[in-house]
Amino acid sequence: MSNSNAVTVLYKWIANPGQLDALQAIYADVTEAMQANEPGAMAVHLYVSEEENALYVRDEFADADAVGFHLSTTAAAHFGNLLEIATPGPFYFLGDMPDALKEATRQMGLASEFSTHSAGFDRQPA
Repeated sequence: MSNSNAVTVLYKWIANPGQLDALQAIYADVTEAMQANEPGAMAVHLYVSEEENALYVRDEFADADAVGFHLSTTAAAHFGNLLEIATPGPFYFLGDMPDALKEATRQMGLASEFSTHSAGFDRQPA
């Protein structure tokens, strides 16, 4: 059974030339901080594209409150360093997000898009 309150965030960072390793290092810190300090962060997955000089990220949060906590803590702590070495690509927020959080992402300068859940399922391994 899927959590109807869950929020998935898919996004991309495009590293400046020669900065892909530094981008991955910052995200190693982000991932560690999320795991240690954000109980509402359910999963984080990083995907590297050397061809695009980019890092794709998939964050899974228990709910919109957990997203808000992340934006105000771990994300806020690393955002300036990330902007020095990379350009944020589109950010897709999948799940119910309150207007205040939508506005917060826009104030951060993120190209954010928001979608609510329509249908789906989660299969548990046998």
